[in-house]
Formats: sequence, structure tokens, C-alpha cells
Amino acid sequence: MLRWIAAFSFLIAGMTLEITAQDRSYGRSVVTTERGIVATSHYLASQAGAQVLAKGGSAMDAAIAANAALGVTEPMMNGIGGDLFLIYWDAKTGKLYGLNASGWAPAKLSIDFLAKQGITTMPREGIHSVTVPGVVDGWSKAHQRFGRLPWKDLFTPAIYYAEHGYSVPEIIHAYWAEEEPKMRKTDEARRVFLPNGKAPDLGAKFVNPDLAQTLKLLAEQGRDAFYKGGIAEAIVTTSASFGGTMQLEDLKDFSAEWVEPISIDYRGWKVYELPPNVQGMAALEMLNILETSQPDPNGPSSTAELHKRIEAMKLAYADLYRYNADPRFAKVPVKGLLSKEYATQRAALIDPARANCNPGAGTPATSDTTYLAAVDKEGNIASLIQSNYSGFGSGIVVKGMGFVLQNRGALFRLDAQHPNALQPRKRPFHTIIPAFMERGDVHIGFGIMGGANQPLAHAQFVSNLVDYGMNIQGALETPRFTVAGNSVTCDIVIESRVPPDVLQALREKGHVLRVRKEYTSLMGRGQAVVHNSATGTNSAASDPRADGVAEPEPAPYH
Repeated sequence: MLRWIAAFSFLIAGMTLEITAQDRSYGRSVVTTERGIVATSHYLASQAGAQVLAKGGSAMDAAIAANAALGVTEPMMNGIGGDLFLIYWDAKTGKLYGLNASGWAPAKLSIDFLAKQGITTMPREGIHSVTVPGVVDGWSKAHQRFGRLPWKDLFTPAIYYAEHGYSVPEIIHAYWAEEEPKMRKTDEARRVFLPNGKAPDLGAKFVNPDLAQTLKLLAEQGRDAFYKGGIAEAIVTTSASFGGTMQLEDLKDFSAEWVEPISIDYRGWKVYELPPNVQGMAALEMLNILETSQPDPNGPSSTAELHKRIEAMKLAYADLYRYNADPRFAKVPVKGLLSKEYATQRAALIDPARANCNPGAGTPATSDTTYLAAVDKEGNIASLIQSNYSGFGSGIVVKGMGFVLQNRGALFRLDAQHPNALQPRKRPFHTIIPAFMERGDVHIGFGIMGGANQPLAHAQFVSNLVDYGMNIQGALETPRFTVAGNSVTCDIVIESRVPPDVLQALREKGHVLRVRKEYTSLMGRGQAVVHNSATGTNSAASDPRADGVAEPEPAPYH
């Protein structure tokens, strides 16, 4: 009998361990391999990047190929009419590189120019919201430094999908349908992106032969085709037809800029973002504020932890909107904003019992979008983000070229005294931010897209990993909150997976919550890759809030 009881107990213990191992709070498994991986928000783009890796391409080659494919398959989110930012980790040297490929305002676009036309607030769409697209020059500079395969080979998947078509998946279909009113405003936009007079149906085949020809020009002639050649001429002609100010010199003179990433230490992890004109410093400031107190032991979806995160976000964003601008035109106090002493001052303003609906900026010491991540088998990591800003950007489609121009200029201010005031050849405040973090042998490239959502989403991801020991997939999938707009208020959008009693407790503290579905894309669509230098293995995760996957490099079976 004792032997039977012992055997039964052992069996029960084994069953318990098995159930525990299978019982998890996130839905997808982390993808792990000794080869490379590409994680994007569209499965075809992930495949494109993985195929480039299999041909001997670097992480940078794979990222460019995937990004070009995304411009075809997610045309409202990104494309060659948008801007780009990159963080690249070189596994051999351990060095981190940053690239700012955001375009400037045309030389003839100014506050006075708009005022003479009766425009007193920066247009949200249309030709006057357009700045020089930076993505192609960003690809070119990154490829020159980190590419292995020939430039022209990187565009093969994108050209194929533009020429032969692809089936429109569910989330992209929903975004497309939302932007129908914008795309009906001009003939070229209707012709290219509203076949049969409307957004493509779910699962319908969409082709873009004009974009296929444009990509062939880029593949054969390089970046000069965009900034000096036929594509440049088409951009200027299109701009002029709408009364815009873009000149050939605005395109010809543009150059992306290599920059030094900014960083903080967060509980033993080094976390990196890019410096202004992007909003990465807000993610780092938010993390600094969170670090002034211990994480709540009840988890990331507890009342205390969510309240602290929301309040830290508001303090960081108040500073962001006050100070962020193009550093070539304004003095941005990055060092002061990211100091631990300043974080302590800001954290002291958090009332654990009450939401602050109108936090002001502090005084520091002075001194729609697509994100993808790629890692190759050597461990090099490309953390890349690229965007048109709003869905289909400005709504202006370049005549005969099959792509939209971004509306990044919409983020300028028309207050001449503001650091982010519109000026000729100035880069606007940018929302898109790639990120990177490391500790010891572990190196992580990550990003979570979505306008003003991005810094707070980055901070939540880092905290989930560091404070709560999650893996990258769990950290991406955990319920998130985000801002309800581009201003700092008590209005918060939050996912319904947060427990009802926590939602009620947050409301009692003064938070005004807009509860959305379990996995709303309003929280952004994230990707992450990891390289472990000690084991030589790579891992990746893809957010279920998108149509994407983490696609491993296929093995050479022959």
C-alpha cells in the first residue's frame, strides 16, 4: 500500500509539473534558433527577410528587404515616402550604431508662407504636411556600412508582391478601410489604393504595378533615383500640382545622419534609445522614474503598478512635449532629463492615491508606423522603425509611382517660440523610436509602434522583462495601457484583460479609462529579437496585435 501511495504521489507530482509548464499567461511561443530570425508585423515581410538571411545576407540586408516588402503589404503604415530610424548592434565589435533618416521641411515651407494662405495650425494631411522622405537614404547608408548582399537583390521580394499581388490580411484590411475617406480626396490615391472604388476586401488580392516599377528603378539605380532622378522629379511635380513647396534641391541636399544612441541603466540593464528629434528620451525618463521605487509584487496588471506606470508616463510626456525638437535648431536638455536626480524629483510628484490630470513640465539641468527586428546567425541585430506617420500619410500619392508621401510635418508647431516650431530645412518632432537593451551576454533589439504610444510601450516592455522576469513574448503580450491622444491628461486607453477590480480601483483614483478589446492594436504592434553571446542562440517574438510572425532563417536542407 505504501509503495502504491508513493507511486501515486509521484504521478500526481509529475502531472502538476506538466500542467504548470503548459499553463502560461501569453499565447505564442518564443521562436528560438541558432540561425537568424526576422520579426515583423506582416508574415510576408518576415518571410522576405528570412529568405535574405538564407542567401547569406546580414541582419541589415534582411531588415531592408523586410522593410521594402512592408511598404508593399502595409502601404498605409510605411513605404518609400516615409522616414526611418535604426539602431544596429555589431556582434563582432560590440558597438552600437544609431541612424536618423528623418527628412527636413522644404526650404520654402515656413510659418510665414502658411500664414499668407490663412493657415494658423499645422495641417494634419495634404501637401503642406509633407517633409522630405528619408527612408531610402537611410537604407542606402545602412547597407553601405552593414550590408553583404548586392543592393538590388534586397528588393526582389517587394517587387514580386507589388507586381504579382498578395492577399490582404485582417488587421491591414481594417486600417485600409478606416482610411477610405482620406484616399478618396485625390484621383491618384483613388486609382492606386482604392481598386473598385473602395479598400480591398479581406483576403482580396492587391497589386501595385506602379510601385513595382518604382522599386525596380531603386534596385537598379540606387538611392540617387529617389533623390536626384526620375522619382525625385515625380515627387516635385506632384507637390507643385497641389501648391506645395518641395524643390529638387530639397531632395538632392538631404542626407541621413549617424547619431550616438542615448541610454540609462535600469536595474542592471543598459537600455538605449535614439536622441532627439525622436521621443526616445521619454521612454528612458519614464523608466528612471519607475526605478525610484520597487515594482509591485502583485504584478504588472495590479492597481499600484499600473497607477505608478501611468503617472510616470505623464510626467515624462509633459517634459517630452515641452523640450523635444531638432537639436540642430534647439537646445534639448537630454542629459538633465535623463539624470537619476531629476527622476527622483519627478517621482516625488506622484500621489499613490490620486491621478494627476495636468502635470506640468519640469526644469531639468541644462547641458502609424512599422517596426521590425532582425538578427543574423552571427548575432548582429537591426532594430528598425519606419513610418508614414498617419494612415497613408499625407494622402498624397506620387503621380505614376504608386506610393504615398508621409505627413511628418504635421508634428511641427506654428508657434515661433516653441522649440519644435516649423522652419525651413528643420526636422519635425518624430514619434517613431527603435530600441535596444543588454545585460551581460544578452542583447535585445525591440520596438513597439504606434505614435505617442511608443515611449510608454517601450517602458512597459522593459519593466515586464526586468521587474517581472518575463520572456520577450510574454512581455509583448501582457495587457498594456496607452494615451488617448497627443496630450497629457487622465484619459487612458487600456485593454480589457486587466482585471475588472483593478479597472475600478484606477477609476477611483481619478483615471478616465477607455477599455478596449483584449488585444487592441491601439497599444502598438511590437517585435523583439534576442542574441545570447554565450550560447550563440537567437530568439524572437511577434506581437499578436498585428498580422506578423517571427520567421526563422530556413536551414540549407540540400
